[in-house]
Amino acid sequence: MRSMLSIRGLFFALALSGLVMLALPAPSAAQVVISVSFGPPALPVYVQPPIPAPGYIWVPGYWAWDSDEDDYYWVPGTWVIPPQVGFLWTPGYWGWNGGGVFIFHRGYWGPVVGFYGGICYGYGYGGVGYEGGYWNHGAFYYNRTVNNITNVNITNVYNKTVINNTTINNVSYNGGAGGTTARPTAEEETAARERHIEPTSAQLEHEHTASTNRALFASQNHGKPSIAATPKPGAFNEHGVVSSEKAGAPYNPPPNRGRAHEGEANTKMGSAAGAAAQPHPNPAVHPRDLPPFAHPNAPNTGNPRLDQKYQQQQDKLQAKQEQERQKLQQKQDQEHQRLNQQKTNEARQQQVEQRHQQQTQQLQEKHNQQVQNLQRKQQPPPPKNQGRPPK
Repeated sequence: MRSMLSIRGLFFALALSGLVMLALPAPSAAQVVISVSFGPPALPVYVQPPIPAPGYIWVPGYWAWDSDEDDYYWVPGTWVIPPQVGFLWTPGYWGWNGGGVFIFHRGYWGPVVGFYGGICYGYGYGGVGYEGGYWNHGAFYYNRTVNNITNVNITNVYNKTVINNTTINNVSYNGGAGGTTARPTAEEETAARERHIEPTSAQLEHEHTASTNRALFASQNHGKPSIAATPKPGAFNEHGVVSSEKAGAPYNPPPNRGRAHEGEANTKMGSAAGAAAQPHPNPAVHPRDLPPFAHPNAPNTGNPRLDQKYQQQQDKLQAKQEQERQKLQQKQDQEHQRLNQQKTNEARQQQVEQRHQQQTQQLQEKHNQQVQNLQRKQQPPPPKNQGRPPK
């Protein structure tokens, strides 16, 4: 599927550049996958369809990017069965990186809802956390105030009025001109480092199906998609599909539609030389944007004591690198707080973001080099008869 191709191409391009050695582990998510030179349209206004059955959790709609069409397309909101009991959905979001592009951070499942850009997706996702329900002893309890529970008998319900302390609008991206100004809290940063699960296969197929429907592209619907939400993933033609009531804001097509920077085209070139000619993904701006640390394969030298020693070295290095990431992130967050207090202009904010990007890239390169050095030291010695003709 398109999203998976983008992720594979991304890491293929990074591997060719020689800058990244740590691969993204399978259960991780919320990574940068696409960067675009102009922001997505506003979120359309629509009504949530009724829940299809107990056990489903609402996943709000969002604008995705199609590099072939050079356009955003709407992925309808839908009810999804979570991949694991106790897990909640953190929506993905588009964020301005300070260098002139918008970067998409994919959503993920986890025990705690993390940062999603301060975007008010509605129906429990008011920009911070989730007010649509909670888990209790393996059962999900639904807040009837923000969930459409009208055609299914669900006993685990309650009523809680959701009070939003921020201005409610339909802005669909964080940062930049007109974007939300939310910054992640310490709790949200901690949530981002916890164990995550990628979007389910049903969600990925749902996104792919949306990309094949021309009516869902922004250039066609002008911010008012005909299919705004579905009762289940992929149920685009079933009873219960709802359309948009109106666009979230007047649609303004970008004057110059620049290509997105992603790695998908690399898989189509069929050669390393062709892939190297493709633009590399935009580097992370802050340490929290970096991929989670990959867990190297357990040492297997055949010597248990030596394997234990090598494993301890790997764990020690990873713990140290995690501390350095957190320290740099805290420093950058403090700078952001000062900028907000001083109400600095956008030009100054861009300069700071560019410096943060450089600091993050230098830290990543340093950590990659440390991993490479450690792996070289842990390589088993060559056989004693290497290079000698057999007797």
